Amino acid sequence: MSESLHPAAPHHLPSFITAPGDTDVLMVVVGIVLVGAVLAVGNIYLHLHTLPERKAHKSQKFQFEIVAVLGLLALFTHNHLFWVIGLFLAMIDLPDFSTPLRKIAGSVEKMAGVAPEQDPTEPPNGAGAAQPPVVGDAKAESVKAESAKSEVAGHA
Repeated sequence: MSESLHPAAPHHLPSFITAPGDTDVLMVVVGIVLVGAVLAVGNIYLHLHTLPERKAHKSQKFQFEIVAVLGLLALFTHNHLFWVIGLFLAMIDLPDFSTPLRKIAGSVEKMAGVAPEQDPTEPPNGAGAAQPPVVGDAKAESVKAESAKSEVAGHA
């Protein structure tokens, strides 16, 4: 059975027009290209969105956490100001105030004769191999304690 063209149809139809019941190849190709384009644009968007976090990854932990929170806020609220603030914060180097302050506090505790608090990042004293107690002369130990007290008193 031969199918004849509709009388109103032109004599030479374009190749992308399919017969009834056949697979529309052009629509399948365009669908695949559309899905690929959406995935590619989404990947580029997410890669651009994580730019501040990737820049701040090399900085201090506190700065990185702030930039990460700003990035999440920007993602979920669609407020681009959070992303811009996160990008600016990631690009600048914040000065390290905590390390000198910790050293000052440790020195003051040492001068006052107070046992310094253990830093959570350092292993506790005696965490290595157990050392046997050294039995020394009691008189020598008392002289050491007196000299330490006089040294502390001299600084006050």
